[in-house]
Amino acid sequence: MKGFVSSRLHPAANLLLLVGLMLLAFCIGSFLVMVFNYLLFGVGLREIGDVTKEPSGHPQGWGVSMLSQGVLLLVGFGGAALALPRLTGYSLADYFTPRRPVPLEWLLAAAGLIILSVPFMSGLIEWNAGAHFPGFLKGWEAEAREMEDRAQDLTRYLTQFSTATRFVVGLVVIGVVPAISEELVFRGVVQRNLVQWTGSRHVGIWLAAAVFSAIHFQFFGFVPRFVLGLVLGYLYEWSGNILVPMAAHFTQNAFQIILLYAQQRGALAGAGFDPDSTEALPWWWQVVSLLLSGAVLWLLYKRTRELRPDPLPTQMHTLGSGGMAIARPTTPPPAARTISHDGVDTTR
Repeated sequence: MKGFVSSRLHPAANLLLLVGLMLLAFCIGSFLVMVFNYLLFGVGLREIGDVTKEPSGHPQGWGVSMLSQGVLLLVGFGGAALALPRLTGYSLADYFTPRRPVPLEWLLAAAGLIILSVPFMSGLIEWNAGAHFPGFLKGWEAEAREMEDRAQDLTRYLTQFSTATRFVVGLVVIGVVPAISEELVFRGVVQRNLVQWTGSRHVGIWLAAAVFSAIHFQFFGFVPRFVLGLVLGYLYEWSGNILVPMAAHFTQNAFQIILLYAQQRGALAGAGFDPDSTEALPWWWQVVSLLLSGAVLWLLYKRTRELRPDPLPTQMHTLGSGGMAIARPTTPPPAARTISHDGVDTTR
């Protein structure tokens, strides 16, 4: 398929194109937000800014904020990421899932890995939340903490699920939409082009994880989110299917939402566990969590050899003219399976 833009663009040009598409998509998303908010909640253009700034002070604040967040993220991030491969002449399947289908065990393992890593991540969260900047940055640190406190207050408000309907809406907007939209952008487009630009799978994954964490503008949560970005990046690299990091990302968000809802319904009474707390779980939980998570990652890495007959994505792949992975097998692949010029599994 021929696109409107050359598929041979430099990776930096692709990333700039992504930024341009995101700006356009956010404009479209903002228009849709205005229309939907007026039709569903009777909130006009002049009111939207005040409602989203202080949603707790408006009777429709929760609905307006959830709708705005969901539409902007889905259209602004997901829409732009889907538009880029179409403009450059790729099918969405070839661009985002070059190795398909992916075994169900990959999706389950990705979700299980996130659950197993919770205690270890709690230690990173506590450490990062208590970090301090050098003396000459104290003013900026105070501003950053104030900004994050406001963001946390908004998050607490949006995650007050007084009804089952609100819980379902929260699960979709906070769980499903970010898992789809952010993975399409950061793993599907940003990581892919950074890998091609740097010529290194590892450098591309680490840079994409840093961008993923920084874009959230939560500096006292940068490290745990960066580590999460690394996990998602390697899951995508090893599996070759965007559904795998999506499953892990959804599990990360949904697990928190479910715990919060359970707490609000009294299901965690007496458990001594607060999902909103930044306090770390016991150190030995963290050690066990780290070991188990490392074991799952190692098994998934080893599974890469069995998933396909071609060499490991981090070792033997080069990039074709379109930026897709091309394997260079050292021995003839068994069962007459090979890789096309776009890195898609084909059978002779």
